[in-house]
Amino acid sequence: MRDFWLKLPPWLRAVLPGLLLCAVTAVAFAQILEEVVEREAFVSWDEPLIEWMADHRTAWLTSVMTFITNVFGPVVLPILLVIGAGLWGWRTKSWRDPLLLVGAMIFSTAATSIAKNVVGRARPSEEIQAVPGVEHSFSFPSGHTTGAATLVLVTGYLLWRHSRSRRALVVWAVASVLITGLVALTRMYLGYHFLSDVLAGALVGLFTLGLVMCVDRLLDVRRG
Repeated sequence: MRDFWLKLPPWLRAVLPGLLLCAVTAVAFAQILEEVVEREAFVSWDEPLIEWMADHRTAWLTSVMTFITNVFGPVVLPILLVIGAGLWGWRTKSWRDPLLLVGAMIFSTAATSIAKNVVGRARPSEEIQAVPGVEHSFSFPSGHTTGAATLVLVTGYLLWRHSRSRRALVVWAVASVLITGLVALTRMYLGYHFLSDVLAGALVGLFTLGLVMCVDRLLDVRRG
């Protein structure tokens, strides 16, 4: 097996991990999409779950959830991204990583927007939404969750690959799960998305990470 691996062209060895991640996440996304379109497995989970959350809202928790969801929304997050990428490039004197992150965010946002309009899934009932009518786009997949997943996954990867330490890998994995999960929870708690929406959004973030890995490793091969 090792001999076979070494016989592969360097560029192919470089992109295989990223391509594998893209393939796995694409299959998972397609499975969720099929169940949403056919109204199969997720029907028994989607609406009852957010209805239960709506029934158990409290004023202070709603305020916290609203703040978090606004930070990762289409207004605040792009501003933070531009500022953060600018500071990153200025401090490191290298624009490769910041541009990879910005490119990843643009790609995942565009992919989510296209998927929303193609699938055309309606949002949960306005009776469940914390602020009825504030969301006007389609529901599948969740853009907030996609943005959060892409941000933490790609940023973590770009930082980790310099040291490749086990500790940094664990911190990256835990932070990615916690932050993405928290943003996904806010979207369901506030009644703007179903469980299947946020799971699909997280998968778009993982798919984007796979693409970034391919581009990043190809750049290393070209430079090396």
